[in-house]
Amino acid sequence: MSDDPRKTILERPMSRFQVLAVAVTVGLNALDGFDVLAISFASPGIAAEWGIERGALGVVLAMELFGMAVGSMTIGGIADRIGRRPTILACLAVMACGMFLCTMATGILSLSIFRVLTGLGIGGMLAAINAVAAEFANGRRRNLAVSIMAIGYPVGAVIGGTIAAVLLQHFTWRAVFLFGAIVSACFIPLVLWRVPESIHFLTKRQPAGALDRINRTLRRMGHPVSTGLPAATDEEKSQSVMDIFRPALLPITAAVTAAYFLHVTTFYFMLKWIPKIVADMGFTAAEAASTLVWANVGGAAGGAVLGLLTQRFALKPLTIGVLVVSSVAVTVFGYSSANLSEIAILCAISGFFTNAGIVGLYAIVAQSFPTHVRATGTGFVVGLGRGGSALAPIIAGYLFQAGFVLPTVAMVMACGSILGAAVLLTLRSRPKADPASL
Repeated sequence: MSDDPRKTILERPMSRFQVLAVAVTVGLNALDGFDVLAISFASPGIAAEWGIERGALGVVLAMELFGMAVGSMTIGGIADRIGRRPTILACLAVMACGMFLCTMATGILSLSIFRVLTGLGIGGMLAAINAVAAEFANGRRRNLAVSIMAIGYPVGAVIGGTIAAVLLQHFTWRAVFLFGAIVSACFIPLVLWRVPESIHFLTKRQPAGALDRINRTLRRMGHPVSTGLPAATDEEKSQSVMDIFRPALLPITAAVTAAYFLHVTTFYFMLKWIPKIVADMGFTAAEAASTLVWANVGGAAGGAVLGLLTQRFALKPLTIGVLVVSSVAVTVFGYSSANLSEIAILCAISGFFTNAGIVGLYAIVAQSFPTHVRATGTGFVVGLGRGGSALAPIIAGYLFQAGFVLPTVAMVMACGSILGAAVLLTLRSRPKADPASL
């Protein structure tokens, strides 16, 4: 029995209930991967049905990223105020509505609005599930739990791309979004069943009935119940979600945001340009799409391996090393010859290290921010990082347009990862004196 249930969570072995809660966050993150690749598969059908040019189509594709950026930066703060669980449920409802409305779109304007709406839900959910994965894990498995959560993205991209390809063989592009709406809606009862409110959040905020809710969750986890809750100190009472911009946390916020933004430019250069680069080598659209699938397969493997390595090696130097190798791998990809097998292998290797870097950065973010701003900090980092995701294909496009060849463009875009590694060298760990600081 303990007066601080956070200590119970941190010190005791993870139960099956906790593992399943983390598994749900993997599925939730996979919705992001599904949505990103599904719109890529659906875009030819959209362009054909409405007869729109590539420029207008590019606007539609960007709307989702814009919505995600806004959702991450704004809704993350809400998750730190009202709780992780209600935020996730609300975001799922928004995502399901947004995807369903996409099936009823009649033109570029309405589709763009519905894509922004879907992006808002996804962005807000990403901020909340990073906090959930960290707070349902014990101290020993926290980095692994966040890493496993993060690999949901490439897993969702692979599965989503495969399902979208099958649906488009029999139905119009609208079926892709209908499927996404149904899956998003199905996660609502799953979250209600398997993801109670975070004990770390309830202990920190202490809303009415907090102890009863905490003890119900502890019983479901198979842990001893708590006899009471620690009294909030004057310092804790003065805490707010704006603390990420105050002197104690501002250097951390700046460092992890810059590192994530820089690496994401390299990551999304690969995801957005691989199909076009391969097609320009003379391969079919289907063959080009298959190389993107291999990049995501490699990404899932890279995230899993990095998660396991965090159990034996320090997270920060491990992530720095991965980012350096990511830069090398993307540069080497730039020297690909017109051999589809070779391209697929290089894409898988690049995907392995670029996504492992993303996974490592997610874990660093979860580790860097305390409970009361964990979702806010994650949302801010991921939100600005989406700016990097939008910037990457633009920079690469202008480099190609200016006449630079693939090896040069790849080398320039690979600099994002190594610059991100350099920024991480300046990051100082946040002290963790007691459970209240976690």
